[in-house]
Amino acid sequence: MKQNLGLKDYAGYGIGDMAINFTFASLGMYVVYFYTDVVGVSATIIGTLMLFSRSFDGVIDVCVGSLVDKTSSRWGKTRPWLLFGCVPLAILTALLFAVPANVSDTVKVVYIFVSYNLLMVAFSSIAIPYGTLNSLVTQDQGQREKFNLARMFLAQIGVLIVTNLTLPLVNAFGNKQSSWVWTYAILAAIGVVLLLIVFKTQRERVQQPHKEKIPLSISLKALAQNKYWFLAFGFFVVWSVMYALTQGSLVYYAKYILNDAGYVGVLSIGYLAPCMVMLVVCAKLYEKYGKTRVLLAASVVSIIGYALPMLMPSSFGFIMFTQIVKGIGYGPMLGAVWALFPDTIEYGYAKTGVRNEGLLYSGGSLGQKIGVGVGTALTGWVLGWGGYDGTKAEQSASAINSIYQIYVWIPIALFVVSIVILCFYDIDKKYAEIMEGVARRNAENKEAKEA
Repeated sequence: MKQNLGLKDYAGYGIGDMAINFTFASLGMYVVYFYTDVVGVSATIIGTLMLFSRSFDGVIDVCVGSLVDKTSSRWGKTRPWLLFGCVPLAILTALLFAVPANVSDTVKVVYIFVSYNLLMVAFSSIAIPYGTLNSLVTQDQGQREKFNLARMFLAQIGVLIVTNLTLPLVNAFGNKQSSWVWTYAILAAIGVVLLLIVFKTQRERVQQPHKEKIPLSISLKALAQNKYWFLAFGFFVVWSVMYALTQGSLVYYAKYILNDAGYVGVLSIGYLAPCMVMLVVCAKLYEKYGKTRVLLAASVVSIIGYALPMLMPSSFGFIMFTQIVKGIGYGPMLGAVWALFPDTIEYGYAKTGVRNEGLLYSGGSLGQKIGVGVGTALTGWVLGWGGYDGTKAEQSASAINSIYQIYVWIPIALFVVSIVILCFYDIDKKYAEIMEGVARRNAENKEAKEA
């Protein structure tokens, strides 16, 4: 299973997540702001639309995953999706911002609903095959970890590009609604090139053996007995809500508390630069202390980072410092959150004898989409509750308070919930025992086949 792969292979794969984040990071950072402050639609309405659309996206993921499993072509199982899906994704990303002007709010809302959900279909048609590609490039566990590290690292580069180029490009194109269309047409076009590079440089080297199909009823019964999967799923949902609030609230905080929306880019650097450093070193931390302990420590650091802004809320320098603290906590979480699910797969197999990777991973994806949907919806709902009006240059005291809620207090509450969940997630202490159970299951299966 060892593969002689190098930096060219890692970078060729990782830039795909950079391209994906030209869309994904934009949805988290700017789309609610664009709809409320540029298009002028009610924050409450946008929040409700985002919740439905993001949850719908989780269902799309499961459907696309099933179709990818059935795909067979001269390019393999996943690469043709990248080849034929990159251009539709780019077009729909730009069209997301082409909301008709001089029409009723009803027409605007219908356009937003249709364009957003079409984009979600196109996005899943790239993101799911791209994620699956990693398991088909190599079976070398060490190489897979390096591919994942390259993916996460370059994904943050994509986020930095979006956060630092979007508003400057919008201003360069005249700071009109059409400026957003041109900006994302450029970013999406670059994304097409990057995804084509992934298609060109990667190869599906792993041949999938025939696997006996497990009836859904048996798989669901086994899932019901997997307590650690439910804890990991709950943590993932809570963490994803927090992530969406962090992304969505920053532009509002910069514009109305720091009085300059242009600070978004540099504040994002303050958040993501330490995160990227932590991604490089956190593997050693997981190995020494276990993922659960590291996640608990990262949650405490994050709570401190989110609470600090209340000391000097309108000081740009101090807020930059708090972003650095948040980034130190965010890095270990980003590096570990998807790594929770493989452990639950081994636990479930040892306990029940049923190995249902597909169901468990698709459930993880669904949890992420539900969490991001709830977080994005909360951004709109809380702003709407506070009387926020994106068409006004000055906001009321209640609207400013709603910004503090989504930037400070709700994330802190979510981290407290995540700490409670992690206190029950003691799988690290039992992992050696679990793997002994896995070995026994494998031996039993081997004996049954030989008999």
